[in-house]
Amino acid sequence: MTIAAHTVTGPVAQHAEGPVWSARWAGLRWVDMLAGDLLELGADGTVRRRHVGAVAAIIRPRTGGGFVVAAERELLVSDDDAFDAPLRSFGQAWSDPSIRMNEGGCDPDGRLYVGTMAYDQSPGRGALHVVEPDGSLRVVLSGATISNGFDFSPDGGRAYYADTVTGRVDVLDYDPERGLTGRRPFAVVDPGSGAPDGLTVDAEGGVWVALWQGGAVHRYSPEGALDAVVPLPVTKVTAVAFGGERLDRLFITTSRLGVDRSRQPDAGALFAADPGVRGRPVLPTAL
Repeated sequence: MTIAAHTVTGPVAQHAEGPVWSARWAGLRWVDMLAGDLLELGADGTVRRRHVGAVAAIIRPRTGGGFVVAAERELLVSDDDAFDAPLRSFGQAWSDPSIRMNEGGCDPDGRLYVGTMAYDQSPGRGALHVVEPDGSLRVVLSGATISNGFDFSPDGGRAYYADTVTGRVDVLDYDPERGLTGRRPFAVVDPGSGAPDGLTVDAEGGVWVALWQGGAVHRYSPEGALDAVVPLPVTKVTAVAFGGERLDRLFITTSRLGVDRSRQPDAGALFAADPGVRGRPVLPTAL
């Protein structure tokens, strides 16, 4: 099945990532990652921008109100949902300037996971970390290169994860006590179709995967079969999230890094599609 997408904004970002919809916010929020900016889509279609540091990798709502931002090497936390609310830092998580945060998400029990990667994309230097209550990071999956999309099945029993260079989405079992175990391949992306970037899981258990250098989003059934494609007019598709009051719109972020803008004028724009299935409310962090 092929699903049409349309632009929601102009090319407002250099490298857009991590879209998140929360009913507590004015609208969709996402990041212009390497510009270090947060973006917010208002009900009138306007886009607000806020600079938070060298990198803005993730934004997630907090269960008690406010939100958390994963920056270059630190976590920034607000106690207020307002887009311009003050942020405080948990401090630098590591000192190596060649490693930065990149993508992540939350588990059903409120723990925040943050991926990392080397700026030069050196193989195996990245990881997936879980954030402890004091803000420190603990490695749960090591040896990654570009730690990317991360989300959970509707019943919370499985997690889906992409290390982009592997060309596949993996699935892991999740238990509140044992954490993530049993990593195994879920879906393999043909190299000619791009590489897996950000992902989200719908209410039926389908896994939607943005394809970097692939110009599309793929949906995989809970069994791992490709059953829907959302083609985009830009090659560098970065992340996806369901939003809207009914969680029935699929928002798609894109990048213009290294793109010929004369050939892809919408690179860096936010897109949306109506996929005929609903998403689930974003999992917040208890941090």
